[in-house]
Amino acid sequence: MDDSNHSPQHSALSTALVIFAKAPIPGQVKTRLCPPLTPDEAATLHGSFVLDIVERTKVAATRLKPPLDRYLACAPSATHVFFKIMEERQGVKLMDQIGDDLGARMNHVCTTLFARRYRQVLLMGTDVPTLPFDHFKQALVSLENHDLVLGPACDGGYYLIGLKRTAPELFADIPWSTDQVLTLTQEKAARIGLTVSLIQSWRDIDTLADLEALIEACNTEAKKSKNDRLFSSRTAGVLDTLAKRLRTRA
Repeated sequence: MDDSNHSPQHSALSTALVIFAKAPIPGQVKTRLCPPLTPDEAATLHGSFVLDIVERTKVAATRLKPPLDRYLACAPSATHVFFKIMEERQGVKLMDQIGDDLGARMNHVCTTLFARRYRQVLLMGTDVPTLPFDHFKQALVSLENHDLVLGPACDGGYYLIGLKRTAPELFADIPWSTDQVLTLTQEKAARIGLTVSLIQSWRDIDTLADLEALIEACNTEAKKSKNDRLFSSRTAGVLDTLAKRLRTRA
């Protein structure tokens, strides 16, 4: 783990926002989209999503009060050149993902950052490239009066989780990547006495149906002015290319 960039003297009253990300390595990301996508296409799409979230959170970090400290929880390693570029260009701090499954990795990150005296920790993935700024604001407002905030995903999981203290129970014995994740997490929170708030749901991108819905939304948004668009021009270009290729493969 790269600990060189944290500043504990400033963290007691601040929030850590952690983006869980995989390096865009063909064959290791977005595998549920292959086929019809090739591993290279899936990696390109994934890489664009990571950049989108890093860029969007950079804007959020400057607009929210107090400012957020942004981290990338990296797999397979924070030493990968993709993450080093993110660190240099986007100002994110890097951490390794450590643990046998997603729950263990999230718990490890929470434990590490609360030990650095952060007041609250938000964790999110990279499969929500168009997540509006308001969702981050909702999460922080909810944490003022609740122990736990969850951003429900449309598939029964969650795209964001925020905590004010460590809670290892929330991450143990969860069947990740199933439609039970959100419900079981809420049940665990109730058993250990945590108050829970749900913010607005959002669709993450895991399946071909999700991708097709994202392409349709991007096409619809293209009619709006540039200032009103949620899609980056980079991701819009990737989606346009993939849409054309998918039509020929159909």
